[in-house]
Amino acid sequence: MGRSKISIIGGGFVGSTCAQGLLNKDLGDIVLLDLEEDMVQGRALDLLQSCALTASNIQVNGTGNYKNIQDSDIVVITAGQARRPGMSRDELQNINAKIVIQVCEQIKKQAPKSCVIVVTNPLDVMTYVAWKTLAFPSDRVIGMAGVLDSARFKTFVAQELNVSVQDVQAFVLGGHGDTMVLLPRLCHVGGIPLPELLSEENIDSLVERAKKGGAEIVSLLKTSSAYYAPAWSVVEMAEAILKDQKRVLPCSTLLKGEYGVKDLFMGVLCLLGAKGVEKIMEFSMSAEEKNQFQNSVLAVEKQVRQIKTLFD
Repeated sequence: MGRSKISIIGGGFVGSTCAQGLLNKDLGDIVLLDLEEDMVQGRALDLLQSCALTASNIQVNGTGNYKNIQDSDIVVITAGQARRPGMSRDELQNINAKIVIQVCEQIKKQAPKSCVIVVTNPLDVMTYVAWKTLAFPSDRVIGMAGVLDSARFKTFVAQELNVSVQDVQAFVLGGHGDTMVLLPRLCHVGGIPLPELLSEENIDSLVERAKKGGAEIVSLLKTSSAYYAPAWSVVEMAEAILKDQKRVLPCSTLLKGEYGVKDLFMGVLCLLGAKGVEKIMEFSMSAEEKNQFQNSVLAVEKQVRQIKTLFD
C-alpha cells in the first residue's frame, strides 16, 4: 500500500503551516496548490528541504495546476479571503462562497474519492457550499471549527488554573462564530468538573474570551488572522481519518435530524475514522444549552438562506 496523498488548496499561512504539520506527522505526500504559483512552489521547496533535517521521505509539491491533486485521499480547503480587523465572518460570505465553489468543481473532477476538510470562513456555511458543489456523501465533507474553538477554550482554562493543557478536556458545539456553544459542565480538569474549580464569573469570562478568540488574534496581528492553531486542528482531523483512529472530535457535519436539526452543517461531536464522519455522538443537553444551540442553529440557517441563491 502506497503513501497517503494530502492536497491543500491555498498556500497562505494556514495552508503552508498545515503542510508543515502534516509533514511533521509523516502522514503522507503533500500537494500545496495556489494561484500564486511561484510563491507556493517556493514554500513547497522550502518544506521539502526541511525533510533532509527531519529524516522524512515525504514529498512536497507546490503547484497551480489542479491535475496534481489527482487521487488525493484528503483535500483541505483553506483558500479564501481572511478576516481583517473589524470584519465579521459573515461579511466574508459572498466572496469566499464563490472561491469555494470554484475550488470544489476542480476537486470533484480530480479527486472524487477524497475526504474534504473545509477551513474557509464563515466555516459552517462554506462547508455547506462545498457539500452542495461536490455532491459527495456528507460523511466525506467536514468543517474544521470545533477542534480549534475547543483548543482555545482549553488553553484559557489551563492558563487560569495554571495546569497543563493536556489535563483539560473540553469541547465546543454549534456554529463557528459568536453563537458557538461552550459547555463548562462537561469541561474537566484532571477529571474534576470545571464548575468545582472556578467561580461562575470566572468561567463566563473564559467562555466569552473563547468565543472571541479568533477576533482577538486578528486585532493583534492587524493584517492577517490566526493560522498556527487552525492548521494544527486540521492535522489532528487528518490524522484521525488517515490512521482510522476513531477519534471523538467536534466538527461541522451535516445533521439529518440529530438534535432536531436537518440539512444544516453544525458543530457536533463526531467519530472520525477512515470513512470520515462515521457517527454523530448525541448526548442530552440542559434547557439552557438547548436554547444556546438553537440560537446557533438559527444564525447558521440565516447565513445558508442567503447563500442558497448561488445554487438556484
